Amino acid sequence: MSGTNIRFLQEKNSTESGRPVLFVSLELSRATWLVTSLAPGSEKMSKHSVRGGDGASLLELLGRLRAKAQEAVGETVQTIAIQEAGLDGFWVHRLLVANNVESQVVDAASIAAPRRRRRAKTDTIDGETLLRTLMAWKRGEPRVCAMVVPPTPEQEDKRRSSRERAVLMRERVRHTNRIKGLLAGQGITDYDPVRKDRRARLDQLRTGDGRSLPATES
Repeated sequence: MSGTNIRFLQEKNSTESGRPVLFVSLELSRATWLVTSLAPGSEKMSKHSVRGGDGASLLELLGRLRAKAQEAVGETVQTIAIQEAGLDGFWVHRLLVANNVESQVVDAASIAAPRRRRRAKTDTIDGETLLRTLMAWKRGEPRVCAMVVPPTPEQEDKRRSSRERAVLMRERVRHTNRIKGLLAGQGITDYDPVRKDRRARLDQLRTGDGRSLPATES
């Protein structure tokens, strides 16, 4: 996007909201959070970083950026941030909202990739692309991306429980199949590791050649 287009989006969004806007994108990872910002009236994006998971440092950085922007334009500046929906859940979104930052969470798969390269599901979106996407979306271009409706903490907790149960069920299937495979190697094919009497039946099992199961070494 050219400087002229960036300036146009800044001016248009400032007019619609009634005050200048500081646009911010967040690239969240375990180790580092990358922050890309565009101040009102500026055509140059700036990049900063804070330690991953450090919400206080993020708020401090956004406060400094907003104060600097307000000093430059001489009036109150609104901060609007965007981040990808991902492993960090939605606590960062809630932290921003609680501190007077408009926060948008985007479905990364909905952001168009260049035709020459199909984006993999696990690809991350760079900060500048996220920032331009946010500005276009605020401009009134709904097809540029799909924003996610963040769940409440209660809804998120229920989803987490469901996901964790699904993980545990897959692990149980793997362990069950492994046990059956080990027993099959001894000629035993009629043992179900998930039956309630599975422990009692272990003493009754006999190998294909009539032996008791060998003792398990500690």
